[in-house]
Amino acid sequence: MESSGDRLNKAQANFAICGLVCQTTGMIVLRLLSLGFVLLTAPAASFAQGATCQQFFPGGQPPALVNARLAPRTTLLCNDAYAVLASGLTHGPLWSAEHLTAASLAAARSTARTGTFHPDDRLPRADQAQLRDYRSSGYDRGHMTPSGDMPDAQAQQQSFSLANIVPQLGVLNRGIWEGIESAVRDLVVREGELYVVTGPAFEGEQIDAIGPDGVLVPTSTWKAVYDPRVRGTAVYMCRNTLKPTCSIISVAVLSRRVGVDPFPGVTEDVKQTAMALPLPNPSHYQSAASPRHRGGTGQ
Repeated sequence: MESSGDRLNKAQANFAICGLVCQTTGMIVLRLLSLGFVLLTAPAASFAQGATCQQFFPGGQPPALVNARLAPRTTLLCNDAYAVLASGLTHGPLWSAEHLTAASLAAARSTARTGTFHPDDRLPRADQAQLRDYRSSGYDRGHMTPSGDMPDAQAQQQSFSLANIVPQLGVLNRGIWEGIESAVRDLVVREGELYVVTGPAFEGEQIDAIGPDGVLVPTSTWKAVYDPRVRGTAVYMCRNTLKPTCSIISVAVLSRRVGVDPFPGVTEDVKQTAMALPLPNPSHYQSAASPRHRGGTGQ
């Protein structure tokens, strides 16, 4: 017999076709809105579960969900080198945070690049993504906190949790996105340390989903950077399309568009303007196309 959780996941996976999900399962009704799902009636959200992960956040304050519609069925997961807020609605991360230092990246450079994608059993089964969701989907399993930032083998394996993964088109994941990850690492070496938060954006009235669990496909992915030495912030924002373009925006603009404030521990004046960020490095993946990048300070 099909469980209520299975029926709910199928309803979420079908929302891109009908534009509105209103299937009732027991006392649960979900409706698709432009910034995700609003939970009309549901069990209480499971947030944090006693975890804090303060070392990954400026001022010890985790990213804040400005849009309360994103909050239901979220779980904060602490790992050795990053923290991630997993969503049972999107079946992926809402944000993934790390504190990078020159020393941690020196250790990462000496760590062999290995890892196996896996479901995260710390999450309720109904909230997880599964490997089957990505098979033959046409999408890469795109890291939010990248494996290349991880300082040892255990931390690297933790980065392959599907709670840290979103569906990205290969031309983005293996192209300009990989170049942004590399450019941020270079910036860490130059500045000494950075706080970095990465996540998906779900904008518009029609969002695609993949797999039996209905993993939502982001319309964009973003990477927010805070440099404590110069007290500056900025965000790379990249469209998840076959011809991806990237731009640089302020944290304030990101918060309004996506519903996530990556740095609530940073004063508002610092988040109003975008500091200069380096251009993406050339991708190490030879087969990836070369999408366009729009530089500048953004808004």
